[in-house]
Amino acid sequence: MQFPRAVPVAIFLLIAAITSLSVYAIEDGEHQREHAELRERAQAVASALERRGGSTASYLRAGAALFSSVDDVSPVLFNRFVSNLRVDSAYRGSEGFGWAKRLRPSEVDEFESQYIKQYGSRIEVYPKSAENETQIIPVTYIRPDNERNRRAIGYDMYSDATRRAAMDEAERTSSPIASGKLVLLQEGAGSDPGFIMYMPVFQDGRSPQRLKGFVYSPFSAQDILSSALELETRGEKGLRLYDGEVAPGQLMAEIEPALSTGLTVTEPVTIGGREMLLEVESARGNTLSRLSMLTLLFGILVATLLIVVARLLTRQALEDRASLNWFEEQNSIRNSLTRELNHRVKNTLANVLSIIALTRRRSNSLDEFADSLDGRIRALSATHDLLTQSDWGTTPIRALVEAEMAPYARHHDKVLELEGPDVELAPNDALSLGLAIHELATNAAKYGALSTAGGKVTVKWSKLTDSLAEVFWTESGGPPVPQNRQNGFGTNLIEKIVAHELRNPVELSFKPEGVTCRLVVPLRRPSEFSIRANRLK
Repeated sequence: MQFPRAVPVAIFLLIAAITSLSVYAIEDGEHQREHAELRERAQAVASALERRGGSTASYLRAGAALFSSVDDVSPVLFNRFVSNLRVDSAYRGSEGFGWAKRLRPSEVDEFESQYIKQYGSRIEVYPKSAENETQIIPVTYIRPDNERNRRAIGYDMYSDATRRAAMDEAERTSSPIASGKLVLLQEGAGSDPGFIMYMPVFQDGRSPQRLKGFVYSPFSAQDILSSALELETRGEKGLRLYDGEVAPGQLMAEIEPALSTGLTVTEPVTIGGREMLLEVESARGNTLSRLSMLTLLFGILVATLLIVVARLLTRQALEDRASLNWFEEQNSIRNSLTRELNHRVKNTLANVLSIIALTRRRSNSLDEFADSLDGRIRALSATHDLLTQSDWGTTPIRALVEAEMAPYARHHDKVLELEGPDVELAPNDALSLGLAIHELATNAAKYGALSTAGGKVTVKWSKLTDSLAEVFWTESGGPPVPQNRQNGFGTNLIEKIVAHELRNPVELSFKPEGVTCRLVVPLRRPSEFSIRANRLK
């Protein structure tokens, strides 16, 4: 069976398609798993953020309940409140806790003068209030008492629109409310975003309720995002916290991933009644997973193995087909040679007699006759040896013609003229041409130019193309050629068998002045008969 040469390619493409589908399925599963893991991480971090916010809101509610029961919030009371909260030193992502007393613009000067008398430290309310302001809410106390928090003492938070909106909403709802994105006074010259959670404190027993101030807690957005990961494994994923929506201007805090991939999930977060948005980004790049790599390598190995097997089978099939063709060709040659052998056996005595007669006419002495006769009879037996001695390689036309004509004519006899370039023939073509030359020479020795004194044979050849050569046989000076004659075996051999083997017609003409023959011989590349040559060796 002969396999098509496209079979290895088809096998490779099939295995590649199966491997690609497998890798795609694995990667799709990995993508879904990664998305689920991102969703789980986002929910865990969002829950942690909300717990931080919820804990702070509870502290602020407790402070509001305590401060609403007294006429004035003193530093001692405020410090005792913060101490009793028993929060950790990091305040769980918060900058601490503060108290902001509500003042009317007319009370600012008295507040500043009484502050140093009552609390032992100086305060200056800033910025100066506008004429249309109805209230001022400066930062009065803040704990922990450190250099960073002291920057905010005296700042009128009601003068800022973002802070004012949060305080008004807290007063309206009487619940902890977080502000929008802002830069804390604690940042000094810095610009890291944060927010503040406010809880209003009202005076008890008054109707309507009178606002005393706000207990509040400032947050650094970066710190609260980092603190939310205390109980979570950070891994290589990225986190971003936005105020309200995912937009560059709304980004409050970010923990960059090890590798930016753009694969994200979002989770809403509510801190102090304000809607925020948490975004988690995967750090898993475009590289294949370990299982996908193993599948891909296995697919490549299987495809390569199958290609090799298919290639070996294809090559073996081609070689088997070439062997069959060669045996068929040899069988055809053997049949032709058998017929030629029978013909030559019948003509052997006639050839010997012709050689003796030709030699006698051109000999001047008995010794010359004996030497010439011996050489020509030996040359007759060497005709076929020329082909076998070349190991079925290429054979020059000149050597072939000389070997076939050696029993009948030599150069010094001046009855044979050879002319042509160096052209070499494949074994089959050389054998076919040799059969034709032998028959022409035998006919010339019996009846033609070589049968009488003064006769001459001219053999010329030339290259028609790179794949064809032309050989001309011309007899002259012999007896007239009879025109009424029957074709013998030699003529049939040349016109049918030789023409068939050479795959080109033979033009054989019996003109009165002498026989002429034109043969077209193929010039083959060694690759066309190399298998045959190797088999014969």
